Amino acid sequence: MDKVSSIDEYFARLGERFVASEAKGVSCVIQYDFSGDGSGQFHFAVEDGTLGPVTPGEHANPSVTITMKGEHFLQMGNGELDGAKAYMTRKMKVKGKIPLAQKMKKFLPPAG
Repeated sequence: MDKVSSIDEYFARLGERFVASEAKGVSCVIQYDFSGDGSGQFHFAVEDGTLGPVTPGEHANPSVTITMKGEHFLQMGNGELDGAKAYMTRKMKVKGKIPLAQKMKKFLPPAG
């Protein structure tokens, strides 16, 4: 997976990054809330190994919400910032199902 230069590019290429076999049995809605560069809200569903379309805006009842600066998200998506480190240093906030957020690294791995 190649590195991306914008949040729009990340979500446009999300299907290339998605590992369906790692998402078997997963049923969730993932919400992202970004501030700074690339600010905005996006969400998508994962249903038993299938990735749904990315939709701009806020979902009414997401399984997990990830809030962070757009620049930190790009660093994480490009493999330059570890998700656990981002969480521990408060560069990323997670609301909802924490184990799901941890599993995301397997079905949406960073570039590298």
